[in-house]
Amino acid sequence: MKDKLFLLLRFSVTLFRSRHLIYTMARRDIQSRYRGSYLSFLWAFVQPTITILLLWFVFEVGFRTPAVGDYPFILWLLTGIIPWFCFSEGLGNATTSILEYSYLVKKVVFKVSVIPIIKILSALFIHLFFIVVIVLAFLSYGHPPRWCNFQVFYYLFAMIVLLVGLSWITSSLVVFARDVGQVVTVFLQFGFWFTPILWNINMVPQKYQTLMKLNPVYYITEGYRNSFISGIGFWEYPRWTLEFWALTGAIFLIGAFLFLKLRPHFADVL
Repeated sequence: MKDKLFLLLRFSVTLFRSRHLIYTMARRDIQSRYRGSYLSFLWAFVQPTITILLLWFVFEVGFRTPAVGDYPFILWLLTGIIPWFCFSEGLGNATTSILEYSYLVKKVVFKVSVIPIIKILSALFIHLFFIVVIVLAFLSYGHPPRWCNFQVFYYLFAMIVLLVGLSWITSSLVVFARDVGQVVTVFLQFGFWFTPILWNINMVPQKYQTLMKLNPVYYITEGYRNSFISGIGFWEYPRWTLEFWALTGAIFLIGAFLFLKLRPHFADVL
């Protein structure tokens, strides 16, 4: 057990020392993804924006979905769907990152463990822009910033830890079983509809709500809504917060140990 903890500590120190490399490669990842297109990296913002506008038109204009308290439906929608976009893009791209950067895996001196994090960070660059969009949207509806808005960075940190742990699991497994990439895609499709993003969790019976709250992504999306709408601090529901970090911490540790275990075999398979 001590040997495993020592490896994990050394692993964390390596990641911290590679922070400049991770940032540089994440920036290049965004640039290379849209190289050759007229709008370049702007395409990274176009698709989420169109999806939000379509959902707004369907639910608010078409179905005339009522406001949530004092807030129009579009604001309630934004605070749930934007963190989901970041999570799904980060996990989806990080899952296949080892395959995409296979030429780097075969280089002995390269720190392979940073590759999934590169994809997560590139998704975060785009996500920070949409956090500004949320603030501007609330301003346009007459809701100025409040102190509770700043706790969105706590939930952003929580999402990063969760994504890193999950991506280490999926990116290492996909090297040996390519079907894992398809499984993650299906998981994300189901996750979008089963996580209360477009609908309120109070619509389901209380006995199922407890089970659904075990979903760590729901903790994050609801946290964004608490930050911008209800003003509830994460410390006001300590049990739920502890459950989230217990599960996320377990995922992070499992991901780190699994990645360390399988990493020596990546070059042989690729």
